[in-house]
Amino acid sequence: MGIHYWEQENIFELRTERSSYVFGVNEQGILQHLYWGEPVEARECAPLLAIRTHSSFDNDLNSDQAEYGGRGGGNYAEPCLHVHFSDGVRDLKLRYAGCELVSENRISIRLSDDHYPLRVELGYTAIPEVDLIERDVRIFNGGDTPVRVIQAMAASWTLPPLRDYRLTHVTGRWAGEYQLRSQPLSEGRRVLESRRGFTGPHSNPWFAVDNGRADEETGKVWFGALAWSGNWKITAEKSNFGRLHVLGGINDFDGAFELGPGAVYSSPVFTGGYVSGGFGAMSRNLHLYQSRYILPGGRVRKVLYNSWEATGFAVNVQEQKKLARQAARLGVERFVVDDGWFGARNSDMAGLGDWTVNPEKFPLGLQELIDEVKGFGMDFGLWVEPESVNPDSDLYRQHPDWVYQFPNREGTLLRNQLMLNLGHPEVKAFVLEFMTELLDSYDISFIKWDMNRTVTEPGAFPLAEHAGDSVWIRHVEHLYEIWAELRQRFPQVEFETCAGGGARIDLGMLRYADQAWISDNTDALDRLLIQEGFCYAYSPSVMMCWVTESPHGMNGRSLPLAFRFHSAMMGGLGIGADIGKWSDAELSEAARFVAQYKKIRHVIAEGSLYRLASVREGGLAAGQYVSPDRQETVVFAFRQAQHFGYSEQRITLRGLDPDAVYSMEAAEGLTQTLWHGSTLMNLGLPLSLSGDYASRMIHLQRQPAR
Repeated sequence: MGIHYWEQENIFELRTERSSYVFGVNEQGILQHLYWGEPVEARECAPLLAIRTHSSFDNDLNSDQAEYGGRGGGNYAEPCLHVHFSDGVRDLKLRYAGCELVSENRISIRLSDDHYPLRVELGYTAIPEVDLIERDVRIFNGGDTPVRVIQAMAASWTLPPLRDYRLTHVTGRWAGEYQLRSQPLSEGRRVLESRRGFTGPHSNPWFAVDNGRADEETGKVWFGALAWSGNWKITAEKSNFGRLHVLGGINDFDGAFELGPGAVYSSPVFTGGYVSGGFGAMSRNLHLYQSRYILPGGRVRKVLYNSWEATGFAVNVQEQKKLARQAARLGVERFVVDDGWFGARNSDMAGLGDWTVNPEKFPLGLQELIDEVKGFGMDFGLWVEPESVNPDSDLYRQHPDWVYQFPNREGTLLRNQLMLNLGHPEVKAFVLEFMTELLDSYDISFIKWDMNRTVTEPGAFPLAEHAGDSVWIRHVEHLYEIWAELRQRFPQVEFETCAGGGARIDLGMLRYADQAWISDNTDALDRLLIQEGFCYAYSPSVMMCWVTESPHGMNGRSLPLAFRFHSAMMGGLGIGADIGKWSDAELSEAARFVAQYKKIRHVIAEGSLYRLASVREGGLAAGQYVSPDRQETVVFAFRQAQHFGYSEQRITLRGLDPDAVYSMEAAEGLTQTLWHGSTLMNLGLPLSLSGDYASRMIHLQRQPAR
């Protein structure tokens, strides 16, 4: 495993536990992709470096196989790198210029233009145990004049020839994020992207490709995820010769920038992988990768209560105290005050940007409530939205030039607010200063960082001075720097990423966020669909899920408390209902579910997820979590509706030790409490879910060997 270079053949291989990724240098000096899939003898791929031609009307077949192709010559495919030189030349010819083995699992490949002093370094890092490869690029301008960069992709992934290609991805909208979609790919381009300034709810920078026949447990799947929280683009392009290339990086939409003399551009990381065990194996590899290499993590996901749905903007210390008392009765471990605690914030019309405690709502400051919350044994958390401002605010009146704007244009109001130009050094300093003062002044253990609008009028003031910059890139870079600085200064504070729900979740943001709010839609049935799509790419350990009211305001649907809790227990458990109105019976039932969750949350956070049945494919949904040592497993099962009377259903489990015996507490309809792993994985576990919106959680523990 690791990285190998065979100098005589000019062949490179990145070998993981279950895959080979092979490329080499052909006689034209082009770094050419050769193979990606099951392990092979890499040197035997050398004949694939042969120069190929077809006709004067088709794409240059040698450039078509380039690991990192530039815009120029006879290459008409989507380019990885497109630049304009200062003399007007728009042609780029990248040739192999050497390599450096940085470590056992990382190599840097140097490419340079034939004429201009432009150098490109391709970084490859193998992650052997999860069969993943991290790729990134650095672009150096070694000349004495600026170079205009039109497009700079982080990587291009070349898939092996398949008779058919099927693309799987997610799409959606506010309150309907992470909806799975699949479609065949014919010749041409299919683009997934965001142009809105953040990752976006309408698509997500993750893809999977198979031959159209892979399923949850079987089939070859190639996939990737881009670590960028701003405008991004992933392009899947199938050539007329049957090859598929998937490129990804920062979006070129309104994104051109100048690379000055001696300057360096560093791309985000684009991680790719191959599995032969279907979409389930893909997800488990991505989850393990995130747990070991991406997430700050390492802390127990505390049961959270958020007061937003109970109070809205009508926040005051006495009502919050009452809710905190009720939350403590349920066993909640973290109490969070949402929007409305600061400035003149009595609606979404005013006050955003004025981050001082409202003296009418909190006459003694936040400390009075924090002391109460801590006295109940809970941590205290707070909601903020640092990147936006209301025009009706002291901040905007003092600094109208801090928002994104173009001369002679009136800014678009979305949710009655404008967007701060976080790329402006003074704005970045302001955000760091007020967040530091807030966390220094109060015993706050948790921050929910929201962003409730897209970027519009993306002009930087004064406009002429920033003509060579990309405000889209600078905003995200400064966002990362702020989060990194806050995490360093306040290591005891946990951070949640939120953007009107799940619009800023990607492998870039998850390097700084402990958890993620994946949707403002908390209807428990809708959430099963949203959570399923989310977990194709992202770990359930970061996925926050709330129990809220019934009937639910989104769909008017009434769901049992058990169904709502079981749906929310599949990630990080939160409660967002107006628990001040719950009956004693509801409070007691909820407290039992909270206690159950605390017993099994380590399996949810650390275990492997197996999707056993999808609500997309029928009335039954089921997911299973298996602890790393296979000592425990937790199964959640849901029936949407019952038809035509009783029929026994069995659900076959995954990931257990077939020779071990697992025990479970007696449950309704299940008298047997001891099961062999082989029985559970082959005959299956019987389910007796009767009626509409029935659900069950089953916890099995391995018995000591006799």
